[in-house]
Amino acid sequence: MLDQHDLERYGYRQELARHLRFRDLLAYGLVYMVPIAPMAIFGSVYAGSGGMVALAYAIGVVALVFTAFSYAQMVRAFPMSGSVYNYAGRGISPPVGFLAGWVILLDYVLVPGLLYLVASVAMHATVPGVPVWGWLLGFVAVNTIVNSAGIRMTAVVTRMMLVGELIVLAVFLTIAGWALASGRGRFSWEAFYNSETFTWSLVGGAVSIAVLSFLGFDGISMLAEETRDGARQIGRAMAAVLVLAGVLFIVQTWLAAMFVPNPAGLLTDGDPDGTAFYEAARVAGGGWLATLCAVATAIAWGLPNSMVAQVATSRLLYAMARDRQLPAFLAKVSARRNVPLNATLLTAVVSLALGLYMSFRADGIILLSSLINFGAMVAFLVLHVSVVVHYLIRHGSRNWWAHLVMPAAGFAVLAYVVVNANIAAQRLGLAWLALGVLVLGGLYATGRRPVLSGLAPVGPVRHEMQRV
Repeated sequence: MLDQHDLERYGYRQELARHLRFRDLLAYGLVYMVPIAPMAIFGSVYAGSGGMVALAYAIGVVALVFTAFSYAQMVRAFPMSGSVYNYAGRGISPPVGFLAGWVILLDYVLVPGLLYLVASVAMHATVPGVPVWGWLLGFVAVNTIVNSAGIRMTAVVTRMMLVGELIVLAVFLTIAGWALASGRGRFSWEAFYNSETFTWSLVGGAVSIAVLSFLGFDGISMLAEETRDGARQIGRAMAAVLVLAGVLFIVQTWLAAMFVPNPAGLLTDGDPDGTAFYEAARVAGGGWLATLCAVATAIAWGLPNSMVAQVATSRLLYAMARDRQLPAFLAKVSARRNVPLNATLLTAVVSLALGLYMSFRADGIILLSSLINFGAMVAFLVLHVSVVVHYLIRHGSRNWWAHLVMPAAGFAVLAYVVVNANIAAQRLGLAWLALGVLVLGGLYATGRRPVLSGLAPVGPVRHEMQRV
């Protein structure tokens, strides 16, 4: 178990409660990624990849394995909350860290709002008597109450929700497998490769959409100050979650692709209503299976997924605020629950306001999805650079594989995905980055340039973990 000196040598006090074990991190990551996440965006990825939806997810796993490896390297060096904000700030320089934090805010602050919106729209379609705003308010209220009660309560609730999601996924896989064996559907490997539609740019664009399902494994790094077993467990949990979720994503989308009722129409017209997966489930098992998958997806996004997203966002706000790069009230930790209460409440308010506003826009879900993906991808690019600068350049590491080859490969794959991403997302994302540069200039102009405490650690760096 880590002691308080692991943070004190960087100038911080241990304020958050260290309750989480490896199993909690695993459940947190799986819930954040949502094992049934592809059900909601299956049609978009299918259309964007020319029907090669399983290939898009397979490439996504490979691309982000490199990113998970870089996270594992940096969380060992800096075992604290803040994720890429801290890794870039301490591995490269504080101004770069600020901009990395600013970019990843585009991901973390918008994600809960997107999740609440998607879930509320879906539930309103299922239960029209309750308006979208009613579902939004209910989801936000429940998650805020649970998260304000402490990280242990969040861990218990998310584990229970995860079991429910896995049961629904198991039901779909079983029914679809049985239907395929019975002669329904069209057995094919075209979800992995179709020579008639394949181009690298097409798949690259589809991967940029599919990546939305993978976002969340990186959120585990936000819990570095709340885990009992050290930073090494953070890296292991991230890798395990990514691979496990990736396998589940690939299998379910491959099966669903074989039951799409009108493949040509889906490729031509896309899936504006987000119902392509549920229509495939209807072909495989009937209306009850379609309804089960739709309701389960809505609840998964609205409760456990947005719950852990709120946790990750509040920890990022907390980390930046205690370094005086955001308002100081966000760094306040509840003495009773050991959680950043103000940051949690602010995340809830912003998510509710954003969800309500976007619910009145026809392009609200698409716009939020594009911005989130761009912010995450750019932050991951900075992460890979941080590994090279911190280990190879600053500390003269000769571990070329871990500190050069792996991050360079991850950077190259993600750069290709970013280049092939939605043009509107690129423009809006770059505009957000430009705004961050202006804010950074304002900080320098007012004498508040970014400074991270403990950049020169007090005392020798400790490589072992102590148990108390």
